[in-house]
Amino acid sequence: MSQPPVDTANFCYRHPDRQSFVLCQRCGRTICSQCQTPAAVGVHCPECVREARASAPRTKPALLTRVRGASRRGVPVVTYSIIGVSLVIWLLQQVTGGAVTNALLFYAPFALSEPWRIVTSLFVHGSFFHIAFNMYALFIFGGEMERQLGRARFAALYFVGGIGGSAAVAVIAPQSPVVGASGAIFGLMVAFFIIARSLGRNAVQLLVLVAINLAIGFVLPGVAWQAHVGGIIAGAAVAWVFTKTRHRSKKPIQIGAIAAIGVVLIAITLVRSAQILGLA
Repeated sequence: MSQPPVDTANFCYRHPDRQSFVLCQRCGRTICSQCQTPAAVGVHCPECVREARASAPRTKPALLTRVRGASRRGVPVVTYSIIGVSLVIWLLQQVTGGAVTNALLFYAPFALSEPWRIVTSLFVHGSFFHIAFNMYALFIFGGEMERQLGRARFAALYFVGGIGGSAAVAVIAPQSPVVGASGAIFGLMVAFFIIARSLGRNAVQLLVLVAINLAIGFVLPGVAWQAHVGGIIAGAAVAWVFTKTRHRSKKPIQIGAIAAIGVVLIAITLVRSAQILGLA
């Protein structure tokens, strides 16, 4: 069987062997993480950066510019930040005797009066192996996804996936307190698969990995498989939006669609919380 033709639009115009999902905000060309320069809106390719610098007035470099330059070349800042915050909170969990855990975990009846728990539960974990597995998975998949999508899209994908996990728990197991980033991690993995397929890459092995881990969640006691399912659904929805709104002219549609998904998931969680409390 002959191979399908390669879509060059999915590859960096300066590095034809590197696939990417990110477009230059000014010229619309596909650029890999090495060629991306963060701008006020989106990222720019090297040519557009040179053109902008040539026409800009000469100013003395600021300290902030130097700091940004240090993290500019493909460093997954959002991924590392989430890992760092999660590790700090894990240490606080160990020295506060459960106070931090109780303050940040997700519990559906509390969601209406304390809605921040929908997100803060992503940074709390139940054991060393729990956080170790989640942070390792985030390090592997998060870094690659952030380089392909860009920091803003990646952050949206991660947190919408986590919110989807909370929503699923509120609907299916509302009396179960839940901690951990597993919903967001599953959202990343399924999004990785969908985006890889949209770029013409073979990602069947990743789909098998998602299926195995999902099945393990159904078998092992104490695992919130509901969050896994919710994260998969939310992550798939966000990834589908990304694949259909890739062109820069569709960016407003993309932002609106992702925001709508997040709002719907939060609304489902809050309505379910109100129902549990007898308020709806």
